[in-house]
Amino acid sequence: MKCTFLRVAIVLLVSSFSFASSTAQNRKPNILWIIAEDLNPNMGCYGDTINIGHTPVIDKMASDGVLFKRAYATAPVCSASRSAFITGKYSTTIGTHEHRSSRYTDGEIVPEELRIHLPDYITTVPELMREAGYFTFNGGKDDYNFDYDRRALYTVGTKPDYKHHMNGWQGNHPEHFLSWTEDVWSARKDKDQPWFGQVQIMGGKKDYKYVRDGERLAPNAVPLPPYYPNIPSQQKPWTDHYNASRGSDARIELILNQLEADGELENTIVFFFSDHGSPTSLRHKQFCYEGGLHVPLMVFGNHPSIKAGTVIDDMVTLIDVSATTLGLAGLEVPKYFDGQDVFAKDYKAAKEVFGARDRCDFTIDRIRTVRTEKYRYIRNLKNERTMMQPSYRDGKSIVEGLRAEHEAGRLTQYQEQHWFHERPVEELYDIAADPNQMDNLALNPEYQSVLKKHRKMMDKWIKSTDDKGQYPEDPNQLKATYELWKDRKQFKGADVNEEYHQFMGED
Repeated sequence: MKCTFLRVAIVLLVSSFSFASSTAQNRKPNILWIIAEDLNPNMGCYGDTINIGHTPVIDKMASDGVLFKRAYATAPVCSASRSAFITGKYSTTIGTHEHRSSRYTDGEIVPEELRIHLPDYITTVPELMREAGYFTFNGGKDDYNFDYDRRALYTVGTKPDYKHHMNGWQGNHPEHFLSWTEDVWSARKDKDQPWFGQVQIMGGKKDYKYVRDGERLAPNAVPLPPYYPNIPSQQKPWTDHYNASRGSDARIELILNQLEADGELENTIVFFFSDHGSPTSLRHKQFCYEGGLHVPLMVFGNHPSIKAGTVIDDMVTLIDVSATTLGLAGLEVPKYFDGQDVFAKDYKAAKEVFGARDRCDFTIDRIRTVRTEKYRYIRNLKNERTMMQPSYRDGKSIVEGLRAEHEAGRLTQYQEQHWFHERPVEELYDIAADPNQMDNLALNPEYQSVLKKHRKMMDKWIKSTDDKGQYPEDPNQLKATYELWKDRKQFKGADVNEEYHQFMGED
């Protein structure tokens, strides 16, 4: 039955995704970003042994277009990552690096003292597209850590009661959240107007619910990496993330079918990527290992730059998506962009890409990382704070199960040290030799020259970009975070970061 489905699916996809039209080549292309929440590239086209043959739509997009094998988010958490790719700038450069900042109560205007203003020289990608005559929309969440007018970015979709300067804790959402039929391309009055849009699928957060019949993996079907104890509270979430890729494949199929039904697919360039890695692994989302930053990225469509079957092994980041989008639309990429148009004649493969993690919800940390051809270097600037310091996930089985194993003394030596003790200041991993990133070469005397080289790269980047994480967070932002979390079970009574102690005496 499964084989029959795959044969039928592939036949349908071959016929549906053919882009042979001279008419389309004479028009500006439409450009769609399909953004998955929290999804690693556990897919057939990435050679994943569990999901080979089980992500046929994603695999077909990759074979019909360009697949990027080593694409990275610039931050392992939603808002910092999204604030980067919507502006084309590293969040650490423009002060949008603290997760869920420049926010206030849903439905209320953010007070001036909490607003983070973008530098005057920055114009967001949707605004640049609108200036070029594009109709724009975002059917998913914004989640931007800066002050903006949503109606200036998006032509349609903003809620009727929205007012300029609103930005709730979960970000602004469109009126028809998660829709690809309302307030999207079909809403434009002039059907010849080119459009740029974003649609969202739930990826690692919820797409395991949408696995096709007969395709769901059993809870223990995927081996756990050895940095976890082999217990059900770790095993099921780990497998769920593989199911999420299968479910995301089904969701993407619906989106592409809708484009086809609306007569839009032929002239549309489609990007598919995720904002960061898995939420069901405690060291993927919010941390700077490969699992937190390595994301799927592919682009397909009827454009001379997009050659079917191309596989690019260069290291790229999601801010390269920003620049490439403008390039494919025929627009000049602003000189202030940190990313490159990967199809431009002057494109040069990056020798290193950077990432950063700062405050996430109420958990204050500062981690910086650089990925080079062979190695990942990580710097823990608050290394005395353990991987298991209080966080928004406390109370969930994935956390409580790990804590129970710790309290019972059943963890391996590595697991105990890694999760519950002080972190090393520096970490260095040979990714090919050590894909689980457990053998810290920063501690190995034979790798000191490699360590010093990466340390120097990081120092240079922090200085040259004026990394805003060097400076304390604005007390107003920090107090707003405290006010949001102080009465919640994860925060109340926990040994929270000392930065919040200044506010506790006020209650």
